[in-house]
Amino acid sequence: MAEQLCRGALADFPGEPNFLSLLGAALNRQGRGQEAEPLLRRALEEEPGYAKGHEELGRSLLQLGRFEEAIERLRRALELDPKLQSAQLTLVHALTESGRVEQADELMQAFLSADPTRELIAQAAEHQRAGRLEDAETIYREILRRDPRNLEALRLLALIAMKTEHYGQAESLLKRAVEIAPDFLAAWIDLSRAQLERQDLQAGLASIERAVQLSPRSANVHINLANVQARSGHHDQAIDTYRRAIELGPDQPGGYLGLGNTLKTVGQQAEAIEAYRRATAMRADLSEAWWSLSNLKTFRFEDQEIEAMQRQLEAPEISDEAQVQFCFALGKAHEDRGDYARAFELYERGNRTRRAQENYDPVETEVINERIMKVFDAEFLARHAGRGHPDPAPIFVVGLPRSGSTLIEQILASHSQVDATHELPEVGRLIQQINRKRDDRIAYPEAVRDFADETWAALGRVYIDQTRLHRRDAPYFIDKMPNNFPSIGLINLVLPNARFINTRRHPLDTCLSCYKQLFARGQPFTYDLVELGEYYLQYDRMMAHWHAVLPGRVLDVHYESVVADLGAEAQRLLEFCGLPWEDACLRYYETERAIRTASSEQVRRPIYSDAIGFWRHYAPQLAGLIDILEPLLSSLPAGQRP
Repeated sequence: MAEQLCRGALADFPGEPNFLSLLGAALNRQGRGQEAEPLLRRALEEEPGYAKGHEELGRSLLQLGRFEEAIERLRRALELDPKLQSAQLTLVHALTESGRVEQADELMQAFLSADPTRELIAQAAEHQRAGRLEDAETIYREILRRDPRNLEALRLLALIAMKTEHYGQAESLLKRAVEIAPDFLAAWIDLSRAQLERQDLQAGLASIERAVQLSPRSANVHINLANVQARSGHHDQAIDTYRRAIELGPDQPGGYLGLGNTLKTVGQQAEAIEAYRRATAMRADLSEAWWSLSNLKTFRFEDQEIEAMQRQLEAPEISDEAQVQFCFALGKAHEDRGDYARAFELYERGNRTRRAQENYDPVETEVINERIMKVFDAEFLARHAGRGHPDPAPIFVVGLPRSGSTLIEQILASHSQVDATHELPEVGRLIQQINRKRDDRIAYPEAVRDFADETWAALGRVYIDQTRLHRRDAPYFIDKMPNNFPSIGLINLVLPNARFINTRRHPLDTCLSCYKQLFARGQPFTYDLVELGEYYLQYDRMMAHWHAVLPGRVLDVHYESVVADLGAEAQRLLEFCGLPWEDACLRYYETERAIRTASSEQVRRPIYSDAIGFWRHYAPQLAGLIDILEPLLSSLPAGQRP
């Protein structure tokens, strides 16, 4: 509408600088900086002292990736009108995009200190950086009470909401921000992230595409677009977009990091290694890239790479997150060289640092598991049996992480009638929905005791509907979320025809493998060996409960048995799932499908036995864990005991 009005006005008043500037501004808002530039230059020829015109020309040049010219124009705008706040913020953006991060930070601090509200935001932001989220939230809410349209307070409060996993709240705050300021680029990027976390992939894609319109020459925006594409399963598009981001910002390592992650997911390991190494060459302190290299389980570091990581780990101002990532990467490097004592020291340091960051209460976890077993007893399950949604499509693969679940998924997903959907959060979302619908404060699992028959079926339909986005067209699909094992009783009632496969591995191999793995998210019980051992005992007890109250509904598959006789175990799996034999299940490693888990490289090679009994390399360091697991270990065959 604004564009049409401006063009109409220029038809009546050709060359009028105000209308030229307004049209240029309208085009900028649409991401059409190339069309806006000549119009704005004409306007400034007529009125060279028009500050807003210089600002808009700076915006056009920023969109076109001509950062130095953009900075020059924005500085000129501020010379003419020092109070032009939008130009100040755009200049911060331009300086950041050009790589002058320190200058951008200085300008931002000056901007914030110019009035009391900005100073309050600066204080809150400092609380936020230090992890004092409640203090920061209090300040932001006070700012919004005084000024409900304060954009920075809205955005930063939304970031706190995302940090605490309140993604719906974050989305609402960010939608308010972009309604007030439709060209608020950072808010559009953050809105996309919040929508992705809520599994609203279409909305997340639309939001980041709006950001691309606002800044089509920004490498950072393209990196975020590629992240969304990868998250949505559009890996080929993501790879193309990462490469475009690298073209726009060849000096930004984030493009290479994202490219490496996606290439790894689709099985292009050599290319992934090259991308990660490009990222580390640009920034030796980019711990995530080093850790990503180590997470390629079949990759081996060279001497100079180990030395480079060690230097970074010893840096005096290293962040906790970087310390954790370097520790796990170096632990893997030393393990590959047979120096298990040094490897364990590094794993232990990384785990200790990460555990301090986790809000995990093992007692609370144990109590919840006990409550679940008490509610979902044999009588309750029998009384409500068969009332759920009848769709037989889901195959749930459960167990502890690093127990062979990805291998089982790949064997089954190699069958023509089965889709792989990876680790889906939908069961957890069902539980959240159950809790939200109660206004009497009775929570899950007790909240299901008074469910009507139709409620079970309705929840099953919700699950099936929510998972359609992740499926293709096969009649069956795999939900490989290991942490669903406590929810087998619930799933059985909402989806009575679903199948359950429980993957098991030697307890010490499982726990050690978890301890050595830096998980991207979740699994807070894996960062302390005592808690890990106790959690394993809980898992074993919970699975014994499900076998007792749901006889024949859960198939245990032992990793060691699969390695020993792949053919027999694959046949057993297919028979349990009601699937005919297909030879492709024995060639699971030939898959071209994307694999997102830590085992992605390992399951792309034929079956191997290297990982069996690996715990023996660390036997001296695992003495405490061995004591905790003694009740289980003593029942193993003699050759598998410590």
